[in-house]
Amino acid sequence: MSGPPPAGGAEPGLYHERQRLELCAVHALNNVLQRPCFTQEAADDICKRLAPDARLNPHRSVLGTGNYDVNVIMAALQSLGLAAVWWDKRRSLERLVLGQIMGFILNVPSHVSLGFVALPLRRKHWLAVRQLGGTYYNLDSKLRAPARIGGEAELRAFLQDFLAQGLCEVFLVVPRAVEEAGAWLSPE
Repeated sequence: MSGPPPAGGAEPGLYHERQRLELCAVHALNNVLQRPCFTQEAADDICKRLAPDARLNPHRSVLGTGNYDVNVIMAALQSLGLAAVWWDKRRSLERLVLGQIMGFILNVPSHVSLGFVALPLRRKHWLAVRQLGGTYYNLDSKLRAPARIGGEAELRAFLQDFLAQGLCEVFLVVPRAVEEAGAWLSPE
């Protein structure tokens, strides 16, 4: 989990899990929640509840190393009274009501490597973004430490950069009441 104080101007009290196996969904959940809430075992239990009769569970890797899908993330957040709201890329990021949003979980393309050797493959990777003390941080579990993004304008630019790459999905993490009221989105 989090080791020495984070580099790059990160807040000292910021919780940051580092990548292990294919558990980026678990790390993204814990990083956006800022505490160790979920484990691989808890995610596997969610998978079993989502597909109780499946021999090969469609919500995780057949190897048992993780690689959980969005359904696991959504169910995990729902168990805490939260919701993951899919962001429609056709909307302007200016419409986000950031004060109503707890954090973000992104699903982005990621290079695959074996040790120090990069392979010509890309897989999907989950990462979290969260605000602390008025500053947004990239809490990607593949980073050595949280990376400072900055304020609201820098966050919108950060999200736009990922969305512009294509094959990226953004989910807003909000309390269920905010989701139901649609309070995360400003009117046009």
